[in-house]
Amino acid sequence: MGFVYRIASPSEYLAITGYGINDVKLAKKAWIAPGQRCTRFDISPVNYTFEVQAMSAEKLPFILPAVFTIGPRADDDECLLRYAKLISPHDKLSHHVNELVKGVIEGETRVLAASMTMEEIFRGTKSFKQAVFENVQLELNQFGLIIYNANVKQLVDVPGHEYFSYLGQKTQQEAVNQAKVDVAQARMKGEVGAKERDGTTRQNAAKVDAETKVYTVKRQGEGAKEEARVKAEVKVFENEREAEVAAANSELAMKKAGWEQQARVAEVEAAKAVAIRDAELQVEVERRNAARQTEKLKAEHLSKAVVDYEMKVQQANWELYNRQKAAEARLFEQEKEAEARRASAEAELYAKQKEAEGLAAMGQAQSAYLSAMLGALGGSYGALRDYLMISSGVYQEMARINADAIKGLEPKISVWSSGAGGGEAGDASGGAMKEMASVYKMLPPLLTTVHEQTGMLPPAWMGTLTSTDRP
Repeated sequence: MGFVYRIASPSEYLAITGYGINDVKLAKKAWIAPGQRCTRFDISPVNYTFEVQAMSAEKLPFILPAVFTIGPRADDDECLLRYAKLISPHDKLSHHVNELVKGVIEGETRVLAASMTMEEIFRGTKSFKQAVFENVQLELNQFGLIIYNANVKQLVDVPGHEYFSYLGQKTQQEAVNQAKVDVAQARMKGEVGAKERDGTTRQNAAKVDAETKVYTVKRQGEGAKEEARVKAEVKVFENEREAEVAAANSELAMKKAGWEQQARVAEVEAAKAVAIRDAELQVEVERRNAARQTEKLKAEHLSKAVVDYEMKVQQANWELYNRQKAAEARLFEQEKEAEARRASAEAELYAKQKEAEGLAAMGQAQSAYLSAMLGALGGSYGALRDYLMISSGVYQEMARINADAIKGLEPKISVWSSGAGGGEAGDASGGAMKEMASVYKMLPPLLTTVHEQTGMLPPAWMGTLTSTDRP
């Protein structure tokens, strides 16, 4: 099969996949090569009619009839690509697409309605429709769809719940009562006007006929009394009406306060639930981070031990290699002297490098060893220090150094005697005088010893020191 040229209609696009295309290519017209597949999809909008059942914050159910005109966003290539991947394999009027759109609309409508009271939904119908439109559009963006038009009809009662019906009857009854009040007021004005016209006629007649003057005066008084009575009745009726209006306003205010309290309690509960979930997720994140850190430390220590083992093996091999080369060098020393010198230099350089690497690996191993020992000793740095000094022979080395420090010294040690021999010890006839004599005999050699070792002389009043023979 060769190349095929495909052209889409004005309301269609071509979705091309296959050879030479990484993902999906959209075009109005294109050559389709062998190994490629081309699919047409229509981007014209479709009307979806729903009757969404929702519930307000007071748990009052209602039905929201709506007609949404939805289609792919033709002015955005990324949205078209998402639509081609997710929606185009299904027919726009299929049950799958219809359920998808219906689920999004019902979900957003129910969430929004649950946060509002029935009074807020009914009185703010326009803002409620706009909020539903915006929330649904946010969800449809992930499918590459856009709402071209949304026609949300009047709210309808759910069978068995006559909230809107009762609300309409209440409004109708209030209109009837207001009409009755208006008729009574008009009737009152007509009667008062008739009385006024009659009084005026009688007054004019009184001017013509003097005999009717007294009668006219009486009629005027009666008219005034009647007018006062009518005004009093009107005032009483107005007061009663105002009292009824005030009572209705008070009841409405109490209901609104109760609804606002319930809404605030629901908001606080939702916020607390979010905070609790956030704390739980944070605890899970910390637990996983701790586990990941533990595995990382285990892997590091294991890798260090493996490297240390390999370095020791390499060092042993290197020592064996040096001994073999040394034997060969001694065997062929005379005839291979120049080569032996070069090999010795290279071996020395290699040894230094390996020694440096071995020292580095040994330092890492000692660090891990010290950390493990510190953990085994319960974190006591003093116990770790004493153990290391004992195991490394620090105390023995200190003793040796102190011994070497005093080795070879020739201190001057003076020993003298009071002159009392064995025979004198047994003679106690001298008593206290012998003891005093012994003290005075000790002073010259004692002062001589101090002068020899420190260079200090006794005070002048003690006389001049003379040379004495020390035993």
